[in-house]
Amino acid sequence: MPRKKDTITLSIPPGTKEKLEEIARRLNILWGKEASVSGLIVAIAQHSVEIGKPFTLDANQINALQQAIKALNDAGHIGEAQTVLALLLERGNLEAPLRQSLMKQLGQPVREWRSRIEELIQTQQPFYLLYQNSQDRELDYKVRHAQVRFFEKRFHLMIWCDETADVEDDIPELPELWHNRCLSFDRIKSVVATSGDWRDELDYIEVQLHFRGGLIKAYQPKEEDLEDDTIGDVRQVVRRVANPFWLIREVARYWEDCVIVSPESMRDRLKQKVLTLCKLYDIETRG
Repeated sequence: MPRKKDTITLSIPPGTKEKLEEIARRLNILWGKEASVSGLIVAIAQHSVEIGKPFTLDANQINALQQAIKALNDAGHIGEAQTVLALLLERGNLEAPLRQSLMKQLGQPVREWRSRIEELIQTQQPFYLLYQNSQDRELDYKVRHAQVRFFEKRFHLMIWCDETADVEDDIPELPELWHNRCLSFDRIKSVVATSGDWRDELDYIEVQLHFRGGLIKAYQPKEEDLEDDTIGDVRQVVRRVANPFWLIREVARYWEDCVIVSPESMRDRLKQKVLTLCKLYDIETRG
């Protein structure tokens, strides 16, 4: 016995039937070989099709979602990062190189390094870590202390490790910090627990900074600051520093309003940066 169907009568302006048929044809809703307006109405009622302007993302929205994916991965929210990534691929209308790069991320097996490492930190369990640096060189470290730290809009992993050979040539003047590393979570390849003693903290050096001008009042104290005194027109801060790279980045933003006073090794490191800039911009310096 044929299944009973409801019947409705529509009053529509001239030309609307042809437009509905065009939409049905585009969505491949057909009766035989002809576009089916009835089928289109049923599909709309069942929420199985989208009608109207397609939902797409503009360049700013794409960039914001890429940053959100990085932040979610860094924070250990892997599933949420993959959901945002899938949305970006579906709705982003991306150029081929970016789309292919994102597809590789979606296809790679996801390892929740952040969660695993936080478990090891909580239990003070040393671990081996395999890492691929920015030059695609694979390095392995035996980690005896680790902290998750936030630098320039991203979470990083700060570690104290047994190995020193890979940085001795990079910071020969700072042997006190040879055991420290600052790593990106997305470059970690493997984490395996091991035996050994856990250290209480990273290695540090004390650096004296002088802030001048508007920074006397604008400088925001850091957790690592040991002293903070304003004497005359200079704000004098002594800070524990575990990584010279991030200190140099901070000082460079302030230009002449921030000076590294001591130790001499940190002053020399910044001097070399300044001298390199002078050469690049054809500024003559006294020998």
